[in-house]
Amino acid sequence: MTKKTVLGRGLGALIEDPETEAALKRSVAGGTEIDIDLVESNPFQPRSVFDQEALEELASSIREMGVIQPITVRETEKGRYQLITGERRLKASRIAGLARIPAYVRTANDQGMLEMALVENIQREDLNAVDIAISYQRLVEECSLTQEDLSLRVGKKRATVSNYLRLLKLPAEIQVGIRDNKITMGHARALVTIDDPKDQLRLFYQVIEKELSVRKAEELARKLEQDLIRKGREQQAVPKEVAQPYDSLKNQLAEFFKTNILFQRSNNGKGKIVIPFRSDDELERIIGIFDRLKD
Repeated sequence: MTKKTVLGRGLGALIEDPETEAALKRSVAGGTEIDIDLVESNPFQPRSVFDQEALEELASSIREMGVIQPITVRETEKGRYQLITGERRLKASRIAGLARIPAYVRTANDQGMLEMALVENIQREDLNAVDIAISYQRLVEECSLTQEDLSLRVGKKRATVSNYLRLLKLPAEIQVGIRDNKITMGHARALVTIDDPKDQLRLFYQVIEKELSVRKAEELARKLEQDLIRKGREQQAVPKEVAQPYDSLKNQLAEFFKTNILFQRSNNGKGKIVIPFRSDDELERIIGIFDRLKD
């Protein structure tokens, strides 16, 4: 009987069946520990910032309680290992002065290692929204996943995944603001709805300076959008009066074609010149004028 592949949350989403899991996960030295100096950092580590104070607190806990959850590594050459997940635990253990650390070894190629590191990283509660978005983007680009595949990998709705990915379209200043907890994910979603980066930045600084709520930021974003729509309509509207140079041109064309000319020009410089006719005979007359212009 063929086993059904189950996609779920966390690293389990990367394991197709119990046989694969058993092959991928085995303890080192009977489930004891490995030399911490033999563990190399993960080159695919998606997390770029680690809070030093939090690391010191974790190190203090490790000195008292030890490492509760083993790190996960892969063997790169005899006697040496490369970290897959558990970067914080590894860093804190080194700060704590540990010589050995509990670990699991998995067999994983570079792409599998990247997927495991990214998915494990995404599901950390203390990860900021931009780092999550970057991890999502890397899974899409480097692991050739669709947004649908990605939503299954991380156990999130596709719309949620899409909202995170849209954050990466925001100006760099705003992304840094999200990382530094100057604004929330809710504020960021409001900013994403604005098309112009200058307007995004303007509202971003307004949110920070006035400590605006998410609801207020959403209201201002909607108002900005409505104002832009209204301005666009005004630009497309035909002004009641045409500037003198264009009025003169209109009169010259009316005299030349012997008919009233409709001259339309919007405030953004776009417009059109319309030569109306009331019958087929008048149309033929106007066409004749154009034909003579060619001669």
